[in-house]
Amino acid sequence: MTCDLEVDVNGEEIFLVDKEVLSSFCGRVRKLIDQTSIASATKPLKVAFTDLPGGAEAFELMTRFCYNNVGTRMTPQTTCLLHSVAHFMEMTDGGGVSSPVNLLKLIEKSLEGIPCWSWSEIVRALRQCQDLFPAASSSGLMDRILDSLAGRITAANDASPAVSSPESSAFRFSFDTRSTMSTKNCNHRAWWFEDLVVLNPAMIEKIVNSMVLHKVDHVLISRFLAHYLKSAASNASSDKKEAAETIINLLHSLDASCVSCRGLFGVLRISSALKISKCCQSKLESIIGNKFDQATLDNLLVPAPSGTKSLYDVNLILRFLKYFLRIEGRKSITQLKQAGSLMDSYLAEVAPDSSLKPLKFVALATALPDEARDSHDAIYGAIDMYLEVHTQLSGEEKMKMFCAINYEKLSSESCKHLASNRKFPSRTVIRALISQQSKLRSLLKEVNQSKKRSDALPKANPSKENRFSDDEQIILYAKKVDLSTENEKLKSQLQGMQWKVMELERICRKMQAQMARATKKNRTVSPSNARSLPRLCS
Repeated sequence: MTCDLEVDVNGEEIFLVDKEVLSSFCGRVRKLIDQTSIASATKPLKVAFTDLPGGAEAFELMTRFCYNNVGTRMTPQTTCLLHSVAHFMEMTDGGGVSSPVNLLKLIEKSLEGIPCWSWSEIVRALRQCQDLFPAASSSGLMDRILDSLAGRITAANDASPAVSSPESSAFRFSFDTRSTMSTKNCNHRAWWFEDLVVLNPAMIEKIVNSMVLHKVDHVLISRFLAHYLKSAASNASSDKKEAAETIINLLHSLDASCVSCRGLFGVLRISSALKISKCCQSKLESIIGNKFDQATLDNLLVPAPSGTKSLYDVNLILRFLKYFLRIEGRKSITQLKQAGSLMDSYLAEVAPDSSLKPLKFVALATALPDEARDSHDAIYGAIDMYLEVHTQLSGEEKMKMFCAINYEKLSSESCKHLASNRKFPSRTVIRALISQQSKLRSLLKEVNQSKKRSDALPKANPSKENRFSDDEQIILYAKKVDLSTENEKLKSQLQGMQWKVMELERICRKMQAQMARATKKNRTVSPSNARSLPRLCS
């Protein structure tokens, strides 16, 4: 044998080989030799590959096969390398070669043993496929390894707890001692999480797609994605932005009901500092928004972006609510009330923020429909707190806030507090008292109608009185007493409310008279500077 061919492999290493031996196996080498022989008569001939999959290591394995010309036992690592380089070098029957042994056929035979590969060999093979992509992917090698990996995860999850670890004898494959599986979590469904964090985001995407095809539980997949992103965020050498965007896209493709709200906010915390694309940001916000009623107050207290004066990112919460109400017909009354309770707590937290704009505060208070709250006491309390901090608001800004309150849903305690609250104008107080008066009248009417219906009932037949027990008679008597007592209480409260309304109206008329006199006096003194005063009461 002569070394009459010089091969430069990706600029990594130069090999001196026999061109006859190599060309008898590799169609690509044969073509390059023919082209180089015409252009140059120098010896040895020189050829160069700039994108050979697997680099110098793969080329060396291939040349060993060509020189030995026998099918030796292949390990998973050598199988992946030879598979990619064999396709690249056109070592096929159709490549115009005259070799007695076809390398690709030997590789295909070796791939039949994938079910016998250990778990760690599967993971190492996938790591190698990352470097060999797209050659390995186009040939189907990666798909076969991914299918095996997803199948093992599915089998482990379907097995009983006693055999649900990767080292279980219930599976027809072995696991070596280098696996990161520990004894303390051998029965845990997440035994494989840590093994796969070494793979890049593109490979993770392929693995998840394969697991979805194998109907792996979406809850488990979403937990793994959150774990992967957390690991990538702590790894200085990883592309955190690519990892975050890949994870968000994969979470968006899963069943939304299987993704935990807590995990989503974890993804949000990590991705918020990475400047991910607007598309991915919108996808993440839509997933969280659709599960807004499952969030907690701590979840919502997201710090405002750098460069803003506000303490919390209220714009983010408003976007969440937009997605939450996007298909309002699908939200149950329970979900709406849960979201309303959560927003009441959030309003109480952000109200003391001196940098929070009044329009943003009003938008938060009015974002949910009225049926989301049975009581507006919390909104009244939040507005009261906001006015306590923001003392320089204009009258128009204040009125927009007052309009956020449904006065019919205020309790009597809140109305009493409102009546003596100097931060609220008399017009607002009167409106609240009138609403309470109307509510009390309706309630009193219902009580009277109930009493009339009770009195209109036919008296019991004396001959059938024995069918009622003494306990039942006592209960009926107690109900009548309660109705009468409640009626008296309501009348008393109604009289008190009416007195307050009359007193406020008297004060309002007195103020109007004073303002009318002041206006008349000003016009007499300086007509050119006269201006109309706003009406405080109507």
